[in-house]
Amino acid sequence: MDLHSLKIFQSVAKMGSISQAARELQYAQSNITMKIKQLESDLQTTLFYRHNRGSALTDKGIMLLTYTEKIFDLIEETKNMMNDDQTPRGPLIIGSMETTAAVRLPGLFSKYHKDFPEVDLTLRTGSTEQNIQAVLQNELDGAFVAGPINHPDLIQKEVFEEELILITDTVHPPISSIKDIQTRTLLVFHTGCAYRGKLEQWLQQEKMLPNKIMEFGTIDGIIGCVSAGLGISMLPQSVIAKHVQEGILRQHSIPNQYGKVKTVFIYRKDKYVPASLIKFINMLSDEEEVLDIKI
Repeated sequence: MDLHSLKIFQSVAKMGSISQAARELQYAQSNITMKIKQLESDLQTTLFYRHNRGSALTDKGIMLLTYTEKIFDLIEETKNMMNDDQTPRGPLIIGSMETTAAVRLPGLFSKYHKDFPEVDLTLRTGSTEQNIQAVLQNELDGAFVAGPINHPDLIQKEVFEEELILITDTVHPPISSIKDIQTRTLLVFHTGCAYRGKLEQWLQQEKMLPNKIMEFGTIDGIIGCVSAGLGISMLPQSVIAKHVQEGILRQHSIPNQYGKVKTVFIYRKDKYVPASLIKFINMLSDEEEVLDIKI
């Protein structure tokens, strides 16, 4: 078993087909087949089920793919460590919740880019659940998620706390209890969003089922539809403060146990931390300067 064979195995596993892997790697299909058979012989196990539509991993194949990806991640990490002269440079991929990216991060990213122009900084948005998995799978260097997060492979750094509030159109009457909204449509982000989770937790605690749920992928979509009277939502006060001041939305307070969400920055505990990420984490310590919002 060598790295070349593992690379071929990884490609076949991800493509689900020897022929597609051959095209991807620009090898003869017969060479791919021979390498896979040799690897199966070396390991004395079957790695793929062959069928008319391609190849599917066996249970042993799934296990080998997990270890293969760890091996290549470790090799890449070793190269990065050897080449790191502690000058922040190269790619840095940060994940974030949609709301945090829209309101909290512009100042931080602007300052970081100005201080470290050799870093290729990229932002990817997703739900807390998606961001956690992406960090664990080494697809993100770090991410802003709703906390607290308890995972043995992750380090978390608390950066700020969001206050959640209900929002409605401006003609909606005051909301004194959750029963006042039980007939309204809930406008929320996709499953995995921490703010949606808080709203659903509140409804569940009150033994209520929502009348209807509509899912959105953007803040603007939710705010626009709420202001048009389509339904209600629950978002951070920092996100909608401007819209309330402009008379586009009306805000309503909620019980304290459902109205606070901590935002934490997470990164892997067992991975070499490059200079670019170290500088980014250090910048988070100056929270008042780079993450404060003037409302």
